[in-house]
Amino acid sequence: MEVLEKSRTIACNPPFLQQGDVLARAEFERRYAAMPGLKKAELIEGIVYMASPVRADLHGIPHVDLATLLRVFATRHPGLLVADNATIRLDTLNEPQPDLLLMREHGQAHLDADGYISGAPEFIAEIAASSASYDLHQKKRTYLRAGVLEYLVWLADENRLIWWCLKDDEFIEIQATAAGLMESVNFPGLIIDSAALTSGDLATALARLG
Repeated sequence: MEVLEKSRTIACNPPFLQQGDVLARAEFERRYAAMPGLKKAELIEGIVYMASPVRADLHGIPHVDLATLLRVFATRHPGLLVADNATIRLDTLNEPQPDLLLMREHGQAHLDADGYISGAPEFIAEIAASSASYDLHQKKRTYLRAGVLEYLVWLADENRLIWWCLKDDEFIEIQATAAGLMESVNFPGLIIDSAALTSGDLATALARLG
């Protein structure tokens, strides 16, 4: 009887998530829920990606600075939500966990009853260092197809921002002005001073916001 009970327990416990697993979203969520100590795993095109250790200089600090910029902007424009590392249910094969997102409360994405986001947020940002190739290719294609309106990647080891806007089923890069300023197409007043932000001059970057 004891052996039987053990076998039943083992059968009920899902396998741990592993880098490179090929799963549908429902199974991905089941395995993720069984690993409460796991901080970040994503499902992109049915493939599981696990996060690498995070460096303060190439991820932690830039992440906080950009999050602060987005949060301050949202406080000035009612009806906007900012989320940090929130899971997004895009479709049956894609459940990313982007570094940051900005969405309208009654826009093209919404909060499910269990608190997860379903649909494509209007704006997604990723801080890329070791994940640069993945963020610039697999994730970019996924966000494009899902209908994310704007996608920003901060290439931290290059001190460079790339910001795309959805236009005619393509991501078109938002160009900086001569002064180095870039402005959102869908969120007027969301102006980013790339030189100030990437150099850590958050006060100047915040002063540019509309």
